[in-house]
Amino acid sequence: MRVLLLDAAPGELLGGELERLLGHGLAVTLNLRRVTDPADARAVWGHRVAFTDFDAFDEEALIAETVRDGAGYHAVKSRGSVPMRAAFLAAATGPALAHRLRVIGRAGAGTDHVDLAAAARHGVTVTHTPGSNANAVAEFALAQLLSLTRGLPALNEAAHQGRWAPPAGPAAELSELTLGVVGLGRTGLALASRARALGMAVQGFSRRPAPGPGPVRRTGTLGELLASSDVVSLHLPLTARTRGLIGREELALMRPGSVLLNTSRGGIVDERALADALADPARPPAAAAVDTFAHEHAVFASPLFGMPGALLSPHVAGMTRGAMAGAALHCADHLAALLAGRPDGIPVVRA
Repeated sequence: MRVLLLDAAPGELLGGELERLLGHGLAVTLNLRRVTDPADARAVWGHRVAFTDFDAFDEEALIAETVRDGAGYHAVKSRGSVPMRAAFLAAATGPALAHRLRVIGRAGAGTDHVDLAAAARHGVTVTHTPGSNANAVAEFALAQLLSLTRGLPALNEAAHQGRWAPPAGPAAELSELTLGVVGLGRTGLALASRARALGMAVQGFSRRPAPGPGPVRRTGTLGELLASSDVVSLHLPLTARTRGLIGREELALMRPGSVLLNTSRGGIVDERALADALADPARPPAAAAVDTFAHEHAVFASPLFGMPGALLSPHVAGMTRGAMAGAALHCADHLAALLAGRPDGIPVVRA
């Protein structure tokens, strides 16, 4: 079975991922475009894997590689949310290919980069690794929270400019603050437990019904949570229901001086509305930390660029050694199982 690694695990984690895939008896083609040391990869793995080199985020290049020489691939694996839309799926499952696409694997939780409806039409199964980076993302969100509630970005900037500029007033301690968690899946609950351990009051909102008494007190509505939290952290998948969930009306409900954190998916927050709110000191929130954007990678752009109180990072919340190694190995196992016709216990995403 032929597998195309669009973006392999980085650095020293590459070897573990390749060994796991090869150990399952899969024929691997490694895309070198985002490999840390391509020459070393060729030297070490040239006798065991094939190589290609192209920009996977360029749909034309992705399709060209997939149909090259009429070979095709049985599975493709993505780490960085390479878009896989209808045109790619049609090409990758074309009847003229020697090997038609059967499985898409994501080494991570989100699958909004895949056109799930098109995948279903073409008989392609989509798998992922839910929860693989929950602790990593929770830790990153906690770092965002601590940074913004203590005003570290502004203090750092002033100090680098040689200005002794303490804040105008004392900051609140965590025990004085309430954290509102939107989305009570693995990551949301991991953040909640860490925040409680540091003395914060924690409440949550989820549209999924609670199976019973849970570890987090739930609010009845999203609006109630926004209006009664000092820090709001988003931990949701991007779906038709969550796209644009936090817009102008929702931002206006937040407390004066509050903080918004988004480590989930770009598109959940209206970035233009958030930028306008941050530009107006009279409107909440006072600050926001954003790790995911509507437009990322080569098309990275946002109205939040240059906004006061905006702490921005390039979708790195889940990038720890443990999380990335676990996701890569689990994804390899999922691909092998599905290609071998053993779907039991494998997480599959449907439209």
